[in-house]
Amino acid sequence: MNYKSKMALLGLPFVHITTGEIVNGRHKRGVAKGWIAVGDISFGVLISIGGAAFGGIAIGGLSVGLISFAGLAIGLFALGGGAIGIMASGGGAIAWQAASGGFAMANEYAQGGVAIANHANDGIAKNYFENSSFFMLSRLIMENSRWFLLLLLLPVIQSLINKKKRGGSK
Repeated sequence: MNYKSKMALLGLPFVHITTGEIVNGRHKRGVAKGWIAVGDISFGVLISIGGAAFGGIAIGGLSVGLISFAGLAIGLFALGGGAIGIMASGGGAIAWQAASGGFAMANEYAQGGVAIANHANDGIAKNYFENSSFFMLSRLIMENSRWFLLLLLLPVIQSLINKKKRGGSK
């Protein structure tokens, strides 16, 4: 599949969605480039979703962006299993200013099982994390992440509905 919107800005399609394909018996990864990009590897100025995602808001297995959500997230604001950024939250978080996680290391504030910072697991750090919009939102996302898994079922349900409408069992 390879979809590019007709609308473009500065030479980039507004939306580019692509998947991998078999070429000469070999798998070729789908590389998406656009303002909103979805693909095996994606470069999205605004939003990027993919196995490897690079862009403004980047979501993927590996993501690099201003706001990054991933297994390994790198960005100004990073949330993931491993998170690296100015502010980072995750299983292992390394940040310039503040980090929260099982292992949290930062310059100023850290909170977690193993916390390393000027203010690590103390009252000042606790106050910082309780009043930080990023860490309040990341805590909410992490506590409710299992509900996001339901979103994965939507394409399957849509496919079943389409198949039933076509009257086929293929």
